[in-house]
Amino acid sequence: MKQDQVQLKRQRFKVWSKRIVISLIVLLIYIWAFGGISFSGIKESAMIVTASIFDGLINPDWGYVYDPAGEDLLRGLLETVGIAFLGIFISTIIAFPISFWAASNLSKYRIISGSGKGVLSFIRTFPDIVMALLFIKAVGPGPFAGVLALGVGAVGMLGKLYAEDIENLDHGPSEALLATGANKAQIFLFAILPQVLPSLVSSTLYRLEINVRSASILGIIGAGGIGTALIFALQVRDWSRVGIILFGIIFMVLIIDLISSSIRKRLV
Repeated sequence: MKQDQVQLKRQRFKVWSKRIVISLIVLLIYIWAFGGISFSGIKESAMIVTASIFDGLINPDWGYVYDPAGEDLLRGLLETVGIAFLGIFISTIIAFPISFWAASNLSKYRIISGSGKGVLSFIRTFPDIVMALLFIKAVGPGPFAGVLALGVGAVGMLGKLYAEDIENLDHGPSEALLATGANKAQIFLFAILPQVLPSLVSSTLYRLEINVRSASILGIIGAGGIGTALIFALQVRDWSRVGIILFGIIFMVLIIDLISSSIRKRLV
């Protein structure tokens, strides 16, 4: 009885010792991170700028919503949605075959699926904004660079999600078709594809939501979309224009999220 109590005390001591060590490590990381930030104080104009931004949000430039004679909010939002959709189209076409390469249950040797996963991990290391900067240098600024950035940048994430869906396959239908003498194409069309298709569509819609948000930001560095108009309005301190653009982005993202979530709930 006494030995049990001693052992229990030792276990508690070990648990608490680990917690204290982990807490100290986390605390030291925070101290190191905050110590590296050069804080020179808040500018005197900060309150004025903040008040101007809120004033722009309260009094947005409604005249910018639609302008038949020039660029307006609707055109910018449509271009942003177009970049997101074309990007997801390209990434789906590229990610689909790579996901079968990376799925561990479809290859006899680990090195085959491992190399596929390695390719997907390599693509995932590039943030969308870095990918956009690379394509802006390659094809010039504009929506095409944004489409390519999202199209290639999403391959890593989509390929990983697709591969995980394929790895969760039930092999029963495939084995049943194989027993009847079906070839590989028939097994793929009638056993594999029907099982993974709802999950693949759900993953694609989820990435589309991310693409819409990313497409809104990429315009800030010259990759087309509503972000271009936003950065111009910020540079000239046109806060009413900034306000209506932010409202437009919020509305667009909410609508896409609602539609996408509704479809995904029905699929899964």
